[in-house]
Amino acid sequence: MALTIQLVASAVLMVVLTLVHAIGIVGVSNLLHIEERALKGRRLDVERMGLMASLALALFVLHVIEIAIFALFYIMVGAIGTFEESIFYSAGAYVTLGQPEVGFPAEWRVLGALEGLAGFLLIGWSVAVLVTDLEKILRRETL
Repeated sequence: MALTIQLVASAVLMVVLTLVHAIGIVGVSNLLHIEERALKGRRLDVERMGLMASLALALFVLHVIEIAIFALFYIMVGAIGTFEESIFYSAGAYVTLGQPEVGFPAEWRVLGALEGLAGFLLIGWSVAVLVTDLEKILRRETL
């Protein structure tokens, strides 16, 4: 596959993933009411622990959705045959760059490598959100 096509595809996928991630983070924050004023009356108890666990689970689900978007793209272009194989490859590329050469066509290998960069950036974004929100949740205890 031409390098230009891979770069355009990765740019489009990164825009889609960025929008999905941003909408997901805003939605989770609104759903869980992780604003300073909403946290004011809560203490560090089962409710707060549940809130922290819910936040972590929601971010995990968000990343699984993003991995699935890449996996579906791989199936659509014929790079990988089954959904299970594409999810397996995509998850490996997204979180660690996995083994990009195993079972993946050479004509899409640049896109597979760029998925690793996208995953790195989006996971970093989630860590920043998680740390910020956990700090908000825990800070209310000391006030």
